[in-house]
Order: sequence, then C-alpha cells, then structure tokens
Amino acid sequence: MEKHTANIAIFASGSGSNAENIINFSNTSGTYCVKAVFCNNKTAYVLERAKRLGVPSYIFSAQEFKNGTITIGGIECGFAGLLDTLDIDYIILAGFLLKVPDSLVSLYPGRILNIHPALLPAYGGKGMYGEHVHKAVIAAGENRSGITIHIVDNHYDHGETIYQDSCEITPEDTPESLAAKIHELEKAYPKVIDDYIRAREK
Repeated sequence: MEKHTANIAIFASGSGSNAENIINFSNTSGTYCVKAVFCNNKTAYVLERAKRLGVPSYIFSAQEFKNGTITIGGIECGFAGLLDTLDIDYIILAGFLLKVPDSLVSLYPGRILNIHPALLPAYGGKGMYGEHVHKAVIAAGENRSGITIHIVDNHYDHGETIYQDSCEITPEDTPESLAAKIHELEKAYPKVIDDYIRAREK
C-alpha cells in the first residue's frame, strides 16, 4: 500500500479465533496493523488471545457502547475519542454481538466490516449469531450455508456484501459439525480485509 499501514481495531465478544487469525495475518501483511481489541465481555477468551499476542485490549459494557463512552482506569471517556487517539482507520467486527451505534457508523463510513456465519440476506438480524444461525439453517432443511463479509451500516447484517463463500450441508450435519465447516470458511477473513483495505487506499 502506497500511503501507510492502516490501523484497525477488532471488536469481539467471544472466543476470538477470527481475531487471532487477523492479528497473525497482520504481522506479515504490511497492509494493516491491529492496534487494539475491544470487547464487551470481560470473561471472553479473546482477551486472553490478545494478551498472548501483545495487543492491548479494552473492555466496556453494552450500555457504555450505546452511550458512546468507555471507562479506562476508572475514568470515563468518549469512545470515538479513544479510537481517534489510537489513530484507528478501520473497525473489524469478529464475533461481536452488539449493534454498532449509528454515531460510530457515521464516523467510519465504509470502514467497518463484519463477518456473519450464513449466506446473507438469509439468516441474519438480531439474535442470529453462532449456534442460533446453524440450528435455524439445519431446521429449515437448507443444503448449503456459508459466510458473508459485509460493510456495516445502520441495520443488523444489512450492509453491502464484499465476499461470500459456501459449504454443503449433508443430512448427517448437526449444528456443531456445520459450525466446524463455517469455521474453516472464516479463515478467509484476514485476506478479505487486506484486499478491501488495499482497494480503498489506492
């Protein structure tokens, strides 16, 4: 990339396997650098991964996120101000379960990406995450599922799709076995982020 390495913040709520893949990829990509991991769950394993990989992490509550604030060292500050201080160019959602406030979407137009474990526009929206998605897909008798990587807008799982990949669902599949197939597809996320940033920053 000609201008500079883009700084990204990863937002996650759970285990953080996608976050770890993105951090590891960033160490050799030269296109983006992971400056911080943000998490709304103080017991999420993603925090352990971030610590092990040497990436600073920040914890906040759902209410703080909605209000646009975050408390650091007992001091409340503005969420947008912290992102600005960190010089964040892109926000990457990796298993993040909260809806991004409109104020943040407007600050980062076209610069917030999300990965969803289904082929949007099907099986998206509030409450559709993780095992809930896989159960719904199997219950509906679908023969394919997959992942969708999209730009985040003001609605759940709604923005422009930039990448999709799919896998077959067999009659023997369970939500757990389908989750494993989806997990394999999700390994494309770091490269998709790389390609997207390269295209935007030309």
